[in-house]
Amino acid sequence: MTALGAVFRPQLPPERLRALACLADDTGLDELWLWEDCFLEGGISTAAAALAWTERVRVGVGLLPVPLRNVAVTAMETATLHRMFPGRAVVGVGHGVQDWMGQVGARAESPVTLLREYLTALRALLRGDRVSTEGRYVRLDGVALDWPPLEPAEVLAGVTGPRSLRLSGEAADGTVLTAATPPDGVRRARRLIDEGRAAAGRTGPHRVVVYLLTATGPDASARLRAELAAEGLGDVPGLGVAGDAADVAGAVGRLVEAGADSVVLQPTADEPDPEGFVRFAAERVRPLVS
Repeated sequence: MTALGAVFRPQLPPERLRALACLADDTGLDELWLWEDCFLEGGISTAAAALAWTERVRVGVGLLPVPLRNVAVTAMETATLHRMFPGRAVVGVGHGVQDWMGQVGARAESPVTLLREYLTALRALLRGDRVSTEGRYVRLDGVALDWPPLEPAEVLAGVTGPRSLRLSGEAADGTVLTAATPPDGVRRARRLIDEGRAAAGRTGPHRVVVYLLTATGPDASARLRAELAAEGLGDVPGLGVAGDAADVAGAVGRLVEAGADSVVLQPTADEPDPEGFVRFAAERVRPLVS
């Protein structure tokens, strides 16, 4: 069955998270996704809080920018979430927005090299391996976690470009695609991911998570058009959905048909009723998604 989620956008103040996380849990939503956008809210801190306040909903971080984080710290924090909340934490990592990385003095000359080294080391640490490596960016000397996850912990990569999508297939357990990805883009991403998987000889499952910009209510179409225009995506066909539950479920189905395993409804930044949006996703859209 397709997993359906919703985004808690970090444009909302952190003190709003508890109510939305509990609502997602209570109404049966499959996943709640959080962002570590500069300079808004921390991904691990918000995920830990959301997991502690809830009982069943999976909480995803999509994504942690790797230039900001030493891989050992990310491994420790990720492992801690998995030990405390088995089977409910999902962590994605990625290049980060390069302008933001430049603002904090962390911009990498080769983001793909950094991500490759990071994914390799992170997945090894989470397996419980003792890791020594002298890469261009990632350097570890006999590092091992004292408390690795008890069960396999998937690591997703949030990526967009062809080289990075192939890398995700080679070195990650899944891929997070942005709301700028229409169904044809999901198909293209799947092909590139599969190329990377084949090159690395990987045969296990690879989960694809896709954000879907979603607006509902009387002014839904206007809000959707305004956000797409603000992001420079107004001329891209097939992006986002505005309408009722049937309209949204139809858009989810098109992404699933194209290759998505999880679809995460992303409200517009000016969503007037975030709690109502979560309830709409769980109670009205979820029953229509197979």
